[in-house]
Amino acid sequence: MITAALITGHENRLERDSHKENGSDTTARLSNFLREVERRAFVTARLATHDEDEAMDIVQDAMLKLVQKYSGHPSGEWGALFHTILHSRINDWHRRQKVRNRWRVFFFADDNDDEFQPEEQVAQTQFLEPEPQLMQEEMSTIIQVAIGQLPLRQQQALLLRAWEGYDIAETAAIMKCSEGSVKTHYSRAIHSLREKLGDQK
Repeated sequence: MITAALITGHENRLERDSHKENGSDTTARLSNFLREVERRAFVTARLATHDEDEAMDIVQDAMLKLVQKYSGHPSGEWGALFHTILHSRINDWHRRQKVRNRWRVFFFADDNDDEFQPEEQVAQTQFLEPEPQLMQEEMSTIIQVAIGQLPLRQQQALLLRAWEGYDIAETAAIMKCSEGSVKTHYSRAIHSLREKLGDQK
């Protein structure tokens, strides 16, 4: 999807920045790493944005940043670095959306509607079109939709802990929040999912 083009475009720089005898090995390991995380990263971004094109852009940007800035780091650090970048890009996207939505409300809201809530309006117009084939081995369509309806920080805590396998401290570092906040977001996400999925029985 994205990996090959990124690696091809930066192979020379990767080998130049690495020790000569290890340059090709670093390139190969980085390429394999990106292929391994690409699909899950795309699903994470799509759940957060409800937009496949935006999700693709976010993942590509995160991968590019990793290749450009952190390819020289030990490979054991790539996972945490990549997910820190990915979730930072997702947060940036949400901040931009909030600014755009404020302008939409300013120009198009009914002046007589004192109870108009822009967040509710946006939530009503967004929807998730799940692609079961993309994650059929790991998540059911129902679970994808349920996760897509969670608040962003709950999504992040849940996916980083339950799907990516990071511990509480690592998740807190990636999300740039306290460990207590991670526990709270994760607990609320699990509670919400249990309620939503219980309705499907």
